Amino acid sequence: MLKKRSVSLSGHATSVALEAEFWAVLDGIAAAGGLSQAGLMKRIDERRGRTPLASACRLLALSWTSGDRSFIEPDAIG
Repeated sequence: MLKKRSVSLSGHATSVALEAEFWAVLDGIAAAGGLSQAGLMKRIDERRGRTPLASACRLLALSWTSGDRSFIEPDAIG
């Protein structure tokens, strides 16, 4: 079952619907990166390019569960 969360991105209100399991992983990523849920969504939005937001969230969760922690590592360019 999908769970919706609302977030404001670039001054626009939007909502994202994901399965609870994906939200659990994303909450873990936020905690590991010292980010709020809103901060995590903002970072995902900034990095997703033309990928739909829900898809970008799912892809990040899959990468994270595969051991890829690069998302929370500091950017090389500051």
